[in-house]
Amino acid sequence: MQPPTQQAPARYRPDIDGLRAIAIMAVVFYHAGFPGFSGGFVGVDVFFVISGFLITALLFNEAAATGRVSLSAFYARRVRRLMPAGLLVVAATLLLGALFMP
Repeated sequence: MQPPTQQAPARYRPDIDGLRAIAIMAVVFYHAGFPGFSGGFVGVDVFFVISGFLITALLFNEAAATGRVSLSAFYARRVRRLMPAGLLVVAATLLLGALFMP
């Protein structure tokens, strides 16, 4: 049995950032009511596809590096990454609601 190899570092993908930018513009223009963007909601679907691609790549890299995938560790990393921003949004919403709502 060979020792696990070191996991390859995640590489920055400017093409994916470009897709994100196009999807953001499509959604914003759709909600702003610009003519010709009646299908801008497709940008949300693009975000789901990008997320699925990136998450699958992370899991494949983990499997290649360690020989297994720990979903509990994967979700724990996601929670540690996303929870601070989520809590900040909730706190800001509560604060602004208390200040500006009757």
